[in-house]
Amino acid sequence: MERLQKSISREEIDKLPLFSYTGPVTVIETPQDAQAAGGKLRLYPFLGFDTETRPAFHKGECHNVALLQLAVPDNVYLFRLNKCGFCDSLRQLLEDQGVFKIGVGIRDDLRNLKKEHQLSPNSFIDLQDYAEKFGITDKAFSKLMAIIFRVRISKRQRVTNWEAAQLTEAQIRYAATDAWGALKMYERLSSYL
Repeated sequence: MERLQKSISREEIDKLPLFSYTGPVTVIETPQDAQAAGGKLRLYPFLGFDTETRPAFHKGECHNVALLQLAVPDNVYLFRLNKCGFCDSLRQLLEDQGVFKIGVGIRDDLRNLKKEHQLSPNSFIDLQDYAEKFGITDKAFSKLMAIIFRVRISKRQRVTNWEAAQLTEAQIRYAATDAWGALKMYERLSSYL
């Protein structure tokens, strides 16, 4: 088994090559497309998971989850919840005990989805907990990617407007990288067991 670092410094990360997911992305903006994609994704045993919410810059301001990202090995689905809504097939998928959803630091993501959509999520795996089995102590998404894959991730798009009429290519790649990266990190760590 390859020996994984327990932690990584900012200086070490800065020397790593920049990585962004470049594969296929399906952006979903209609209820019909969301319903179809949610049903299709239930055929996969593992999905990468993340959400994005428009940032709030004033005290007391908060926004609903605007984007739900779900990744399979060869595609990332970006559900623009502010446009397509939260359909039955998405609810069934996120509540399905037979489909494992893997993300990093997902507590707030799930809390927001539960509050907004009366969801009862099942079979979620947080890589921050899973990484502990491997002695990893730096658990932020970008640090995990650096430790596991020796790549650097840009977080520039994190505080952009996820409710914009049109997502930019940079937003799409950022969002896809987070979900796809979570799935791939889980696969890599699991291969060490």
